[in-house]
Amino acid sequence: MMRHKRLAHRFVEHIPERLEAGILYVSMEYATSAHSCCCGCGEEVVAPFTPTDWKMTFDGETVSIRPSIGNWTLKCRSHYVIERGKVIGAGPWSDEQVEAERRRDRASKALFYGQSPKASPPAQPALPKCALGFWRRLWSRITGRL
Repeated sequence: MMRHKRLAHRFVEHIPERLEAGILYVSMEYATSAHSCCCGCGEEVVAPFTPTDWKMTFDGETVSIRPSIGNWTLKCRSHYVIERGKVIGAGPWSDEQVEAERRRDRASKALFYGQSPKASPPAQPALPKCALGFWRRLWSRITGRL
């Protein structure tokens, strides 16, 4: 169940340290958006705009983001679409669906950036989430690793 049914948008240069619930922050300068999870859990959700990640549309009044936001690494595991400022619940995914999407995403990125989908960078030790700053978390989201 989504606690926030609508997101007002704010175009900003920098994403603020503290995200106000119900606000979608959009930074065109850094090609990214951030908002507090729409389920109400308070977790920060970042959606970078890249050829292989999310696309943002501004129609002069509202913002849409595609594809859906799947918060599979959060405890809430919420899943929704932001369409013209409305938050539309998209239903849960199984672990198998999530893993299949992650494989598809890795292959899409590898193809786009001219890399072999089988090539993977060396593993790096994970840091506790609280030790990660905004930009490090964003990079983690973009690359799928720390």
